[in-house]
Amino acid sequence: MGLREQKKEQTRARLIETAWRLAADRGFEQVTVAEIARAAEVSEATLFNYFRTKEDLFYAPLESFGDQLIDAVRARDAGTSALAAVHRFLLQDRGLLGSLEPSEAEASARLQVHLRVISDSPALLAREQRAFARYTEDLAALLAAEDGGDPITAAVVGHALIGVHRTLVAHVRRRVLAGAELRRVAAEVREHGDRAFSLLESGLGRYGVAA
Repeated sequence: MGLREQKKEQTRARLIETAWRLAADRGFEQVTVAEIARAAEVSEATLFNYFRTKEDLFYAPLESFGDQLIDAVRARDAGTSALAAVHRFLLQDRGLLGSLEPSEAEASARLQVHLRVISDSPALLAREQRAFARYTEDLAALLAAEDGGDPITAAVVGHALIGVHRTLVAHVRRRVLAGAELRRVAAEVREHGDRAFSLLESGLGRYGVAA
């Protein structure tokens, strides 16, 4: 990565960190784009070069994760089902468990703040649902193309697989905000995730096996 790209990534990261810090103090709706730009020491125009909306500042990491999930399904090895690819991606160390494994108080407090900001904001909750809807559509389109253009079956499978993701995210939010210890929540995610994918395996296990 060149120096210019490094500086762009640093600016992007600073904008995201600043947005979360301000929202943690006052809530998402009470923080303006102008305030975020000023606190990050950039112009509003620069901010909008990186993010189209204020919501995008908060959901860029989530959307990146969703894109990586779709890419993991697209790049799965021959003989690997779409279900197995999603299962492996979500429950690997850098998947949903990535932010749960550390048990340090600082990590727990940071995650609680992030989840509380989202839970307290109707706008961010709505943005989250749109993000999940896009992942579902993208996964369904990929599967339909691989399956010779059967959009109905692909849509059903896409909703089922992303539904596991949505359910686990909701579980994490509920448990972390209730004060559960992160290692315990990580163990629960593994247990519930494995059980959910095992349940789907009987019906979807042979669907979308890569050629």
